[in-house]
Amino acid sequence: MAPNSKARRIGARVLPPVIFALIVLTAWQLYVEWGNVRESTLPPPTAIAESIWDNRTMLAENAWVTIKEILIGFAVAIVIGVGVATLIRSSQKIERAVYPWLVVSQMIPIPAIAPILVIWTGFDMRPKVMVIALVSFFPIAVNTIDGLRAAEPELLNLLKTLKANAWQRFRKAQLPAALPFLFSGLKVAAAFSVIGAVFAEWVGASEGLGYLILVLNNQTATTDMFAVIVVLALIGISLFLIVSLIERLMLPWYYESRQVEAEGLELEPEEVA
Repeated sequence: MAPNSKARRIGARVLPPVIFALIVLTAWQLYVEWGNVRESTLPPPTAIAESIWDNRTMLAENAWVTIKEILIGFAVAIVIGVGVATLIRSSQKIERAVYPWLVVSQMIPIPAIAPILVIWTGFDMRPKVMVIALVSFFPIAVNTIDGLRAAEPELLNLLKTLKANAWQRFRKAQLPAALPFLFSGLKVAAAFSVIGAVFAEWVGASEGLGYLILVLNNQTATTDMFAVIVVLALIGISLFLIVSLIERLMLPWYYESRQVEAEGLELEPEEVA
C-alpha cells in the first residue's frame, strides 16, 4: 500500500469526526455566549476544559477507581458472555431452554438490582463489578451466539465427514466465524460498561466518577459535572478504541476484506465500468 494512499485513508476516517466535533463545540460556545445562558444551566466548552484542568488531580484519582471497576467487570462479562454463548450453541435443547431466559434477564432494570447486590456483598468493589458485568455480558453473549450460528454448514459437514470431533469443529469452523461478531459485541459492551459503572457507584460508593457526579449534583456544580461526564466519555471511547485495535490485530483478514469492499463501493460508476 502506498504511503500517500494510507495517509489519505487515515485522513478520510479521522478528519470528518474531528471537523464535526469542532463545529458542534463552536456552535455550543457561541450559543452560550450570545444567548446569555447561565453557566449553571449550560456551561460553555471553554469553562468545562478549564474545570478539567483545575480539577485534574481529583478527576484522575476518581477516574482510576472507575477504570479498575470497568476493566474487571468487562473481563468478567467477556468470560460469562462467551461461556454462556458456547454453552447455548452446544445443544439445540439447551438453546431452546436457556436462550429465552437470557433475553428475559435483560428486562430487569439493572439499577433496581444494584441495591440488592450491595446488601448481599457490601460496599466494596464486588457489587460494582457485578453490575458492570450484568450490563455488559448480554451484547457479548448474543453476538457470539449469532457468530457461532454463522459457521458455514458445508464446512461443518466436511469436518464431520473427516471425523472431526466437536472441539475440532468448534476451533476450525465456529470460532473463526464467531470472532467478528464477538468483537462487535465487545464494542457495544465497552459503552455499556461505563454506564454500568456509573449506576453502580450511584447506589453505594465513596469514590469514583459516578460518586463524584452525585456530590457535584448536590452542590449544583454544573460545570464540574460536565467535566466528569467528559472524562467518562473519554474512558468509554478509549475502551472502544482498544477493542477495535485488538480486533484489527487478531482479525487482519476480516479488516482487509472490509477494506476491499469499502474501496469497491467508493469507486465511481465510470471507474467500475
